[in-house]
Amino acid sequence: MLAFVTVCLLMLSCKISYKFNNASLDYSKYKTIAIVDFPNQAALVYPPLTQLFNETLKDSYSRQTRLILLNRNGDYNLEGAITNYSLQPLAIGADALASETRLTLGIRVVFTDNVNPSANFEKVFSANRTFPSTSTLDAVQDQLVQELVKEIVDQIFNETVATW
Repeated sequence: MLAFVTVCLLMLSCKISYKFNNASLDYSKYKTIAIVDFPNQAALVYPPLTQLFNETLKDSYSRQTRLILLNRNGDYNLEGAITNYSLQPLAIGADALASETRLTLGIRVVFTDNVNPSANFEKVFSANRTFPSTSTLDAVQDQLVQELVKEIVDQIFNETVATW
């Protein structure tokens, strides 16, 4: 009987915490997130990038948390822009031509936590991939952009709601 009472007391004194893929949110305080579509302001434009990024970002929060997605005025707010989509030649071969090229994606994010304003930030998240110059950008672009978007969305998610 004493063991039963002890277990009951321990269970009553424990705090319940929800965790989804490293997200640790207090759902009694945070119920909503507003994600404003990120426009493409990069000098080089890849047309599918804007929609791919915006949908991947929203899907990430929908799948990994119980937060309700809003268009504005959430407990959390995410907004920003695609600010960099660029190519850079890297290694120069014996023929004085680039043997590798780097594709870089940069996203400026403004995060507002309306419950805990000290967590607010503005930051640029970026990722890059290198591909051989024997491949054309058209041949590798779709795959590389998907990888870059996934990596940056993971960075944003981890910075905003994941605790390590």
